[in-house]
Amino acid sequence: MSIEKNIEELDLLGNDHIGTSADTPLRENAFELSDSEKIKIIRKDVHHILETLGLDLNDDSLKGTPNRVAKMFVNEIFSGLHPNNKPSASTFDNKYKYGEMLVEKNINLYSTCEHHLLPIVGKAHIAYISSGKVVGLSKMNRIVDYFAKRPQVQERLTIQIVKELQQVLKTEDVACVIDAKHLCVNSRGIRDVDSSTVTSEFGGQFKNKDTKREFLDYIKLDTAF
Repeated sequence: MSIEKNIEELDLLGNDHIGTSADTPLRENAFELSDSEKIKIIRKDVHHILETLGLDLNDDSLKGTPNRVAKMFVNEIFSGLHPNNKPSASTFDNKYKYGEMLVEKNINLYSTCEHHLLPIVGKAHIAYISSGKVVGLSKMNRIVDYFAKRPQVQERLTIQIVKELQQVLKTEDVACVIDAKHLCVNSRGIRDVDSSTVTSEFGGQFKNKDTKREFLDYIKLDTAF
């Protein structure tokens, strides 16, 4: 297929972004290369992009940019792609016999839109009702951070957080709401700086209207679901 034909097909897709799965789309051989090998390849690609844009990469301010970007991609903002970076989430017996919902709200969230590779910035709010197990509070923040550190779609991110906690806690009674700004909307295209996107996933008892309402009251979110 010619480059021109491929570009035409991509232009037809435009902004009609379609999520294909609740799982991050990874190739089977995604982890054959080491991190250092990936950084080396990405460094060359970023150098080519910047050079194509007409920038002088001999300038003191720019000469290190390809390497900085490559390391940032692999070691930081996309580090959640590698399963070796998945946080351990040890659980403990609910010895207090606490039977109400536990809510962890206002978790800072930094992710990257997979359609334009621009930042997603917002808050995640999580709740669960113990079925006999509890998890350390910081582990919920780490789970959010892990799944956020990859090219993402906010709907997928919300589902992935809930599924992971359901698996860790051995209960369906988990909920997550994310309210975030997408710079692909705020800084380009329509350039609407005030809009944000809210997504939710409710499992088990949280599908019940009263339980859902209680959770939303805790996080002071008036959005109707």
